[in-house]
Amino acid sequence: MLIRNIGLRRCTRRLLSTKIKESSSTNTSHAISNRQLLYTTDAASPGSIFFLPHGTRILNKLIQFMKNQQIKYGFQEVVTPLIFKTKLWKKSGHWDNYKDDMFKVVGFDMSKEEITEGSIEEHEYGLKPMNCPSHCMIFAKFDRSYNELPIRYSDFSSLHRNEASGALSGLTRVRRFHQDDGHIFCNVSHIDQEIKNTLNLIKDTYGVFGITKIDYYLSTRPEKYMGDVDTWDEAESQLKKVLNESTGEGAWQIREGDGAFYGPKIDVLLTDAFNKKHQVGTIQLDFQLPKRFDLKYAAEDGSRDNQPILIHRAVFGSLERFFAILLDHYQGKWPFWINPRQAMIIPVNDSHVDAAEKLQRKLSGDIINTDESISPLTGFNFHVDVDKRAATVGHRTKEAIQSGNSYIILIGDRDIANGTYSVRSRDDRKVENLTGDEIYQKFVDLEKKYQ
Repeated sequence: MLIRNIGLRRCTRRLLSTKIKESSSTNTSHAISNRQLLYTTDAASPGSIFFLPHGTRILNKLIQFMKNQQIKYGFQEVVTPLIFKTKLWKKSGHWDNYKDDMFKVVGFDMSKEEITEGSIEEHEYGLKPMNCPSHCMIFAKFDRSYNELPIRYSDFSSLHRNEASGALSGLTRVRRFHQDDGHIFCNVSHIDQEIKNTLNLIKDTYGVFGITKIDYYLSTRPEKYMGDVDTWDEAESQLKKVLNESTGEGAWQIREGDGAFYGPKIDVLLTDAFNKKHQVGTIQLDFQLPKRFDLKYAAEDGSRDNQPILIHRAVFGSLERFFAILLDHYQGKWPFWINPRQAMIIPVNDSHVDAAEKLQRKLSGDIINTDESISPLTGFNFHVDVDKRAATVGHRTKEAIQSGNSYIILIGDRDIANGTYSVRSRDDRKVENLTGDEIYQKFVDLEKKYQ
């Protein structure tokens, strides 16, 4: 099963299969390095992904990367409930415009609810397909002033959307997913800069992964929409202006009628290794939800009846979909900083195992290598394994490379005598002789530079 030889949809379906079989091909590095990341099952939870330990490492790295960027751009992270009463979804407009794509949740034992006559509907819930209504509730909870704006919330809660079963496809179209969701509450004067900041973050983030081919689309008013036409025209005009200034005139295209029901949006598409495009990031301008939730702030002149504007934005978009793009983009050769298998230590024989495990503890960082009873919150910690099987060094080295380890570290008598270790990369046979401290610093430098 060579990942590079099949399309993304087939790739993820095979990769996610619970019945993955060993390939008889001699070149199975991509399959071996990716087959233990994640899987899905149609029987238990169709359209949902099981992230196995190595896949979870990658997912967590993506989330931590974006959390750090959110802090830099002034976002405050919040955590919001997974289910809300249907009356909230009616208030937001989702029930009228989006309920066919939502999951309804009703408790089996209604005796646990205080139900008055004719209020059964009050105890029906919907799994959230997006976070914007809950962020509006947070904004509305407190009195707001103009000098607080923009207020930016980020949220990494899982979301659920009832996609048609025939549309489900590997990681790229699922029912339960994670999103680097963000909402910005601002006034008109902030719109230009906030959208430019988001476009810059999108370009910079994709650049970290070596992705430079980016397509931008302006999605305009759909047939089913909230609000009035004049407001929509103004919002679309604002987005056109920012796109021209940020990407250049003629560098983006229009998708007629493809906007969200509450506002026009900028959609960002990436092209995968098989020349197929996928929507990832998005920026949406919304005048409707602040009105429906009666959001207000006090202006500089003392007036209190001022409605903020809401900008919805995501950079990765669906983390599962972005993960799928990266699977094919890297062809199993993950960069060191995000690799779930960063190094394999290979002791030449049993007499070198103690030294190998000592180096493993050192490279694992302070979380493991600490004398304190409680591990620290921060620091550099690397995923390093020791292969102490009774196989030849050559065989273990070959398997470590096929499994996608970024570095292979050999320990023999000469290494122990010299106080150094023999280090080679996955892609280069050249060997460096480094001390444990030098290896650790090398790994720190690679992670700091996202290499």
